[in-house]
Amino acid sequence: MDTAEFRRRGKEMVDYVADYLESVEQRQVYPDVEPGYLRPLIPEDAPQEPDSYDDVFRDIERVVMPGVTHWQSPYFYAYFPAASSYPAMLADMLCGAIGCIGFSWAASPACTELETVMLDWLGKMLKLPGDFIAGTQGQGGGVIQGTASEATLMALLAARCRAVRLVQATDPERSEADIMSKLVAYASDQSHSSVERAGLIGGVQMKKVATDDRYAVQGETFRKLMDDDKKAGLIPFFFCATLGTTPSCAFDRVMELGPICNEEQVWMHIDAAYAGSAFICPEFRPLLDGIEFADSFNFNPHKWLLVNFDCSTMWVKKRSDIIGAFKIDPLYLTHENQESGLVTDYRHWQIPLGRRFRSLKMWFVFRLYGLSGLQAHIRKQVGLAREFEGLVRADRRFEISADVVLGLVCFRLKGSNELNEQLLKQITRARRIHLVPCQLSGRFVLRFAVCARTTESCHVQEAWRHITQLASQLLQELPH
Repeated sequence: MDTAEFRRRGKEMVDYVADYLESVEQRQVYPDVEPGYLRPLIPEDAPQEPDSYDDVFRDIERVVMPGVTHWQSPYFYAYFPAASSYPAMLADMLCGAIGCIGFSWAASPACTELETVMLDWLGKMLKLPGDFIAGTQGQGGGVIQGTASEATLMALLAARCRAVRLVQATDPERSEADIMSKLVAYASDQSHSSVERAGLIGGVQMKKVATDDRYAVQGETFRKLMDDDKKAGLIPFFFCATLGTTPSCAFDRVMELGPICNEEQVWMHIDAAYAGSAFICPEFRPLLDGIEFADSFNFNPHKWLLVNFDCSTMWVKKRSDIIGAFKIDPLYLTHENQESGLVTDYRHWQIPLGRRFRSLKMWFVFRLYGLSGLQAHIRKQVGLAREFEGLVRADRRFEISADVVLGLVCFRLKGSNELNEQLLKQITRARRIHLVPCQLSGRFVLRFAVCARTTESCHVQEAWRHITQLASQLLQELPH
C-alpha cells in the first residue's frame, strides 16, 4: 500500500467507522455465535501472496462483526463503560502514525513531557493535593498505565520494596526473604479480582476485609484485622481501598482508613477505576475525600472520560518510592539529560519497557470537550441511571439492591436467586440488551450500567420495557 492508496483507504475506513458508530444501535448488541465460529470462515494458513485490500475490507462484516459484542451500543449495559469519542480516535490515529516507543525522554521528548503535563491537568481537574502534581514543589507525579490492574500491581510492588527497607532500617540482620514471608496486604471483600491477582504476582499474602451493609470497608474492621495479624507476627504493608466497587459501586471509608494506614506505615492505594472520572464534578468530588492520606491513586479515563482504551492514570505521592523499586539503567537506555532533574523516564514507573504516545488522546479530548463538556457527559449518564432506578422502584415486583451513587443500578426481581438467574438467561438469549450479574449478600443481582456515549432516555426506557416484558412472561410460567 503506497501513500496514495493509504489516503484513499484511510478515508474509506473513517467513513466505515463513522457509519458503524452512527448505526450501532441497529446491530444486535450481543453476538449470536457459538465458540469456534471464526476458524471455518478463514483459511488455515496465512496467504503466500498478498490478498487485495477489497477482500480484507469485505471480511470485516463477514468474519469479524458477527462475533463482536458492541460495547458502544446504547443497549450495552454490562460491566462498566469502555470510553469512546471521535477526538480520541483521531489522536490514536496520530499515535499510530508517529509510532514512537516512549520508554525514556530521549526516545521521544514530546511523548514524555505531554504525559507529565496531561496528568497534571487531570490531577487539577480532580483537585488532587499538590503532592501528587509533578509541576509543583511536591515529590509526586502521574503516569499513564495500561489498566488499573497494572496500577495496583505497581503500587503493591513499590509498597513491598518500601516495607522491606523500613524493616531492615530497624533490624539490619533480618533477611529480605524472611520479611517477605511475613508481609500481608489487604483489600475489601468487594474489591476487583485484579487486586487479589496483584498479591499472587507479588508473592505476598492478600487478606480480604469484611464490608458493612453498604459494602464498604470501615476503619474499625480494618484495624482489628490488622492488629490481630501483627500479634501473629505478620507485617501489614499495603491496603487497596476501592472507590466504586465493580459489583455495586460502593465506596470504602477512606477518611477512616487513611489515618490508620499512615499511622501504621501501611501504603494506601486508592483504586477508583470506574468512579474516578466522576470526581471532576464538584458534586461528586466529596467521594474522593481522604485522598490526602493515600500513597497512590488510580482511575481509568478509558472507562468514563471519553478517552479510548488504553489509558489508566496513576499518581504517586513520592515518585522516588516507585522509581526506586524498579530503576535499572543499562548503557543503551541512558541519555545525557536523565540526571537534569527536569526529565522523567517513564520506563521506571511501569512493568513493560515500551509505551505508546497515549497522552495524545488526553490532550485531544480535554481540549475539544473542555472540562464543562466532560462534566456534562458524566452528569447525563448519572441522570440516566437515576431514571432507570426510578423505573425499578415504581414496579413492586422489583427491588434495588445497593445505593445508586453514579451510573450503576443493582436490581433484582423480589424472589429467589434461581428466579433472577432465569431472568438474566432470558435477557441474554433475546440479545436486545446486554447485562451481567453480581452477587451481593448472597443474592443474585442484575447490574445495569449506563455505558455508551450515545445512550439516551429512549434507550433506557426501551431496555426497561424489555426487562419487564420478559419478567412478566417468567412470572406467569411459575407454578401458583
